[in-house]
Amino acid sequence: MGNSPVSIALGPIPKVYITNRGSKNVSVIDPGTKTVISTVSVGADPSGIAITPDGFTAYVTNTGSKSFSVISTFSNTVIATVKVGDHPVDVAITPDGASAYVANAKSNSVSVIDTGTYTVKATVLVGVRPSRVAITSDGANAYVTNTDSNSVSVIDTQTNLVTATVPVGVKPVNVMTH
Repeated sequence: MGNSPVSIALGPIPKVYITNRGSKNVSVIDPGTKTVISTVSVGADPSGIAITPDGFTAYVTNTGSKSFSVISTFSNTVIATVKVGDHPVDVAITPDGASAYVANAKSNSVSVIDTGTYTVKATVLVGVRPSRVAITSDGANAYVTNTDSNSVSVIDTQTNLVTATVPVGVKPVNVMTH
């Protein structure tokens, strides 16, 4: 494994992907043999990772590069790098696999990515220092924790507009949906 592992993702194809912030790469592990089968170089300070529902693609936020890397899970190679906001820290993918939502901590925004073209189709302003994003199982909403404004932004994924800002406890970091 690389230096400073940060996040982990497991898709429908039996491989485990781990971002290694200190090594600027992603380790790919075969869960059957429990060995690293590939190491994929990405941008600076890789942080968040998510795998598309079909298992074909992994998305990795590169916090230090203001970008995210798109990795083919078949070849374990980077097939695209997309510029997003400042300090991208997390990514979530809609259940249909059509969009990825990237939380940009220093831009106070979420970049919405078209996964078919690997382009930014919207930038949504949220609270101060968004840290995590999660999408509801029906794909209707994305929830974003805003660590320094003690709130959660609710984004309608059809319009990519914030429909609510919910005050929560001090310094929310993580969010999950079911």
